[in-house]
Amino acid sequence: MRNSGLEKRAIVPDLLGEARWFRPPGRWNCAPYLLHTPMRFFLGDQAVREARFTIGDVVRHRLFPFRGVIFDVDPTFANTEEWWLSIPEDLRPTKDQPFYHLLAENEIGYYEAYVSEQNLLPDAMNGAVGHPDTMDLFHGFDGERYTLKPGGYETH
Repeated sequence: MRNSGLEKRAIVPDLLGEARWFRPPGRWNCAPYLLHTPMRFFLGDQAVREARFTIGDVVRHRLFPFRGVIFDVDPTFANTEEWWLSIPEDLRPTKDQPFYHLLAENEIGYYEAYVSEQNLLPDAMNGAVGHPDTMDLFHGFDGERYTLKPGGYETH
């Protein structure tokens, strides 16, 4: 089922192939002017981390068979503790790294995923993502990344 408009919630597969809804707290953490440039997250006036990926980048999961386009970034983990603890301890990523919201796809279909930076790899070389919501936010894929539509990104 396709979401009508991107809400600040996502459906993510757990490690058993099931899916569950979650609504991360807080605001969207990126602004359109940060696109296609390194994203730096700040604590006061001090930069605390630079994100490896940015909105519009095409990525794939390093362990599981899915890929997607990034539409939001959290500077650190911003999901529920229950979701965090549902990940097997030996696979659980650290919380103190960027987490990315993806319009994702796999063999079965389309969904939204929430993934740690350590589990993502660049994947633009494999072409555009087929998720139907990509055209709601982006103009299209230029061979390297998606270009955001003006007004296609809202803060919540």
